[in-house]
Amino acid sequence: MKTLTTIRIYSLLIIGVIFMATYGCEKKENSTIPITDIDGNVYHSVTIGNQTWMVENLKTTRYNDGSAIPLIADSAAWVNIIYSSTPGYCWYKNNAANYKNTYGAIYNWYAINTGKLAPIGWHIPSDAEWTILTAFLGGDSLAGKKMKEAGTSHWKVFNTGDNISGFSALPGGMRPYDGSFVGIGEIGYWWSVTAYDSGSAWVRNLDGGTTMVTRNNYGKTLGCSIRCIKD
Repeated sequence: MKTLTTIRIYSLLIIGVIFMATYGCEKKENSTIPITDIDGNVYHSVTIGNQTWMVENLKTTRYNDGSAIPLIADSAAWVNIIYSSTPGYCWYKNNAANYKNTYGAIYNWYAINTGKLAPIGWHIPSDAEWTILTAFLGGDSLAGKKMKEAGTSHWKVFNTGDNISGFSALPGGMRPYDGSFVGIGEIGYWWSVTAYDSGSAWVRNLDGGTTMVTRNNYGKTLGCSIRCIKD
């Protein structure tokens, strides 16, 4: 009987070691080292593998040199970006009071292409850096579960997320070509700095009801969320 008990104890210890090796190394929270952008917005960070990511979406209204990012609230003006390639940002449904603090701002890709959007010491992730993140978390088919904030406080549809990585992804929606707003509470979209061709760039999106991270190329005039990664 004593031998059987000992075996059970050893078995539990082995399971515990395997669990810690599998999940314990996936994140290291750095919440005691806040990051401040040029507007004074404060962000926190998490280290996942060899990368350190911001835990919140970017919400600055100015570039890191102090100059203003064009606010493009009007729908017709947003549509005209396709002709002008004007950098710009907005808030979901043009309502900063309701959406800024939780979901951050929505930026078109041309704002990223200025090279001045991220706080000093940080940058907009490349397509390859997104791939490194999702590969570390088990690949595109599984990483979404580990990246999404758990529960339905912000994900308004069935949510598979357990946020074991600490990435805390939220469904901030996006602004399509026509200047409307879609997807809040259901899907999150994040730009990469990497262009696909002259008119589009690589994006990652997370859907509440799946465990996947989806990689797509979208037109540069779309408005998506941004997460920054440490230099």
